[in-house]
Amino acid sequence: MLNYFNYFTEIEECFQKRRGALLLLSTLDWALIETWREAGIPLEAALRGIDAAFDKYEARQKRGRMRRINGLAWCAQAVMVAAEELREAAAGTAPTTTAAERESGFEQERVAAHLEAAATALDAATVAPEACAATAGRLRELGTAYGSENDSTPDLEALERTLTVLEEKLFAALTAAAPEELLVGLKEHAARELAPYRSRMGAVQLRQVERQFVQKQLLVHYNLPRLSLFYMSQQ
Repeated sequence: MLNYFNYFTEIEECFQKRRGALLLLSTLDWALIETWREAGIPLEAALRGIDAAFDKYEARQKRGRMRRINGLAWCAQAVMVAAEELREAAAGTAPTTTAAERESGFEQERVAAHLEAAATALDAATVAPEACAATAGRLRELGTAYGSENDSTPDLEALERTLTVLEEKLFAALTAAAPEELLVGLKEHAARELAPYRSRMGAVQLRQVERQFVQKQLLVHYNLPRLSLFYMSQQ
């Protein structure tokens, strides 16, 4: 398992470097990165796509004044092209992963602490209390089991799959409990944010990003945590 943090941070750093100025990624940008990760887009493809998008933009900019790139979604199409090219080039080869890559940043104590912190936040939830309480209990079970493993290379991929399932179930409960007005407002917000990039993303990707955006904003609204190890504190 590659270091989870690298996927987010390297994409963020690459985008900021090519843009030439510090620009914090928006909720929409993070949602897009997550759709790439869930779709299995390799980090190398994401970085290549960002570079290709900026190379094309800079070539066009020399021929006339253009607006500055202010969102990662501008690179979405180029990332998908790079992913396809990388997939074709890698056909018949098997990826290798070192033990250092599997373990970097994922000490058992830190993972257990992440799970406990998420459980504690869910204990304080004021929405969908039964689902939140059940999720908190399951996180504590996972934390206890993970912290007690003696294996020097515990199965982080299996843990992440379980956390993904728990997140999906939690999102479903929150969506069912949330007022209609809130959900409509979040979808309208997502539509406004996505409007400038609709020509650069396919219909499926647009739906995926909108879904991720609404889910993230729903958690923010209710002050609830993300469960995935991608969101584990790096402190």
